[in-house]
Amino acid sequence: MIGRKGAFHDLSWRLPAPGGGALAVWRRNLLVWRKMMGASLLFNFGEPLIYLVGLGYGLGMFIGEMGGLPYRTFLATGLLASSSMTTASMEGSYSVYTRMVPQQTYDGMLATPLEVDDIVAGEMMWCATKGLISSAAILLVAVLLGAIDSWQALWCLPAFMLVGLCFAGPALLVASLARSWDIFAYYVTLAITPMFIFCGVFYPTSSLPGGVQDVVGILPLTHAVALIRPLAAGLPLDHVALHVAVLSAYALLGFYLAAVLTRRRLIA
Repeated sequence: MIGRKGAFHDLSWRLPAPGGGALAVWRRNLLVWRKMMGASLLFNFGEPLIYLVGLGYGLGMFIGEMGGLPYRTFLATGLLASSSMTTASMEGSYSVYTRMVPQQTYDGMLATPLEVDDIVAGEMMWCATKGLISSAAILLVAVLLGAIDSWQALWCLPAFMLVGLCFAGPALLVASLARSWDIFAYYVTLAITPMFIFCGVFYPTSSLPGGVQDVVGILPLTHAVALIRPLAAGLPLDHVALHVAVLSAYALLGFYLAAVLTRRRLIA
């Protein structure tokens, strides 16, 4: 006979099986976000405008072209990918931890027919949605500034969702382990910021030393940039299946581990 603790241990490692409740969690977050939508959208439009004008045009006058593209276009297409990463990561870490611990929102949800898997899946969808909103704002600003002018850029929208899912899972995993806010500073400093700097947002990864290129090549933002940049700039696509597979693998593994660890935290 398996004891209660052993029975939960067996349950905690099972594959996630979210139901329709995941959509309810996503909708709940949307309704809350609508109350502060104005400030959020202002930030989404303001930050890319500063980057594109300050770096894309200012620094671009000295650089000229990079990777066969005007530097403002090169930068804008890189920011499209990194913005989805950053937004999904912040939502999946700081905001999820807030709902999990200080606000105890999940305790209330679990008093309803919702399951932990529903909560994790709903949060992942919401993180991806926030990533889509943020990157779509940058896309609009880039179009208005003339940095992007290809209709092919509309294909970036589903890619933004995929990138958001890719980074939502690891962020939720960190939130499920966090015992204070401090751990997120480590996550941002040791994971998010290095990817932002090294994974092709500001310059081609081919300019890095060989060993660094090998490490950077397995990081998800590298594949996100490699997928989104040609889509946004109207260039031919290469290795699409590889990029989609890597991003999907990070999303699925992150979802699984986040579900397992969140079950242990909320139920055990």
